[in-house]
Amino acid sequence: MSIETSIASLVEDATGQPYPYRRPELVEPDWTRFPGWRDVTAADWASVQWQRAHCVKNVRQLRELMGDLLDERFYADLERDQAERATMSMLVPPQMLNTMVPFAEPTGPGSFTEAFYADPVRHYMLPVFSDRRTDWASHPHATRDSLHEHDMWATEGLTHRYPTKVLAELLPTCPQYCGHCTRMDLVGNSTPVVEKLKFAGKPNDRIGDMLDYLRRTPSVRDVVVSGGDVANMPWPRLEAFLTSVLEIENVRDIRLATKALVGLPQHWLQPEVVEGMSRVAGTARSRGVSLAIHTHANHAQSITPLVAEASRAMLDAGVRDVRNQGVLLNGVNADPHALLDLCFSLLDGAQIMPYYFYMCDMIPYSEHWRVSVADAQRLQHHIMGYLPGFATPRIVCDVPFVGKRWVHQLADYDTERGISYWTKNYRTSIEADDAQALERTYEYYDPIHTLPEAGQRWWAEHGRLDESALKAAEVAEASRRTAALQAW
Repeated sequence: MSIETSIASLVEDATGQPYPYRRPELVEPDWTRFPGWRDVTAADWASVQWQRAHCVKNVRQLRELMGDLLDERFYADLERDQAERATMSMLVPPQMLNTMVPFAEPTGPGSFTEAFYADPVRHYMLPVFSDRRTDWASHPHATRDSLHEHDMWATEGLTHRYPTKVLAELLPTCPQYCGHCTRMDLVGNSTPVVEKLKFAGKPNDRIGDMLDYLRRTPSVRDVVVSGGDVANMPWPRLEAFLTSVLEIENVRDIRLATKALVGLPQHWLQPEVVEGMSRVAGTARSRGVSLAIHTHANHAQSITPLVAEASRAMLDAGVRDVRNQGVLLNGVNADPHALLDLCFSLLDGAQIMPYYFYMCDMIPYSEHWRVSVADAQRLQHHIMGYLPGFATPRIVCDVPFVGKRWVHQLADYDTERGISYWTKNYRTSIEADDAQALERTYEYYDPIHTLPEAGQRWWAEHGRLDESALKAAEVAEASRRTAALQAW
């Protein structure tokens, strides 16, 4: 269903309101419906060690799990994507995979395969070649580090982009790899189309440099601790880092970024982690520091009782808030009903605050997921008024060299060519000597297939890069980033 069709359906709803609210009932799907998990016990499922050991990492493991439920054409589609398009390697925890086709039953030849193809969680966790656009698989302005985070490193892995906050990338791995990952140039294993960059410094040295920078930079009050995913860092090391950050007087906010609260809630339910978080949260409270967890859910199917239990465990441990930062994705959640279903599942079902929906960043091979700024504005309009104001998420565009901007904040918009223009009111860490940084406009680009015919013709004439030029551009960018990493 197109965005226009889904929005139009709102005003045709016969229930009296465009969106009929129903209190969500969270369900843990029955994992034994998959042949490979028929003998998995509840104790196994609750074990984080079992979950990590049984992640699906390749097509062979997916075959062993699914048995004859999926047709051969799906596996061929997946293998082709892994070989020709995937910017992230395959890594899906059982918890996450179990939320795909949660109630589908085979009703005839190919029926389960069709349901699996259509599943919204599958769309971004197990992308296949036929999902991708063939006209514009990548936008001409797509780049591996589309937000230029590495350009703004104050120390290796510490991005100082905004005046008062920094992003600390502690490690380059996650417990799950989402196909649309904005940090696809650094996070995860290399794929046939992306040779991943590697941190040059040793982990302890990098962390030491980060702490030193925070101590000597009193303007920084807000630290986002991420990666990768903090759930992949051994708890004693993460707790030691957080304790050190809490000793820095100017730090007033700490946010832990973890997809694992949704994709691997078993991690956050471990006694060691719950008890450790209680210690960290107690120290934060005593020092007047706000400690929060930011997670990543894109569809209501992913919010299960285990997710709610993990969220409650963190809140009971003393975390001030658990918030969700989703990504707006075609085929997943880019319609008002899906967004509101997710928001109410988060808020009412799991006590997770709907916070942001980011527009999918302009990374390679992401055009089938991305929506236009105009569609994002319409979606923001249609979700207003249903949720409490404090829990109504903002849809934001993360504009290169600018940062997060609410989608209605653009300065100008060429809707024919799909180019929006944005301004900003602060300098990033690389613009201290740029007198024009606050005067110029910065560009963001809509997916070309969403444009009117005249706009698509313009890009066909002016924006098309041939395969050799595209490859050369990718190689040049990778070489530049490798040199930058080695310079640290």
